[in-house]
Amino acid sequence: MAKVLRCRDLGMNCPKEMRAETEEKLLKLAAEHAEKDHGISAAMIPPSVLAMVKAAIKDE
Repeated sequence: MAKVLRCRDLGMNCPKEMRAETEEKLLKLAAEHAEKDHGISAAMIPPSVLAMVKAAIKDE
């Protein structure tokens, strides 16, 4: 079952939806999106925010 993450579910005013087969792949896509579109370096994401991102991942 695919996984989906919607940027708006994290409180962002962003329509981006990412899908991947695994949570690991989805987190990589999310990190790339955060850096490219929001100017947030993946290395600067604190563990508390990463936990919120993981909690927002849903099964599709």
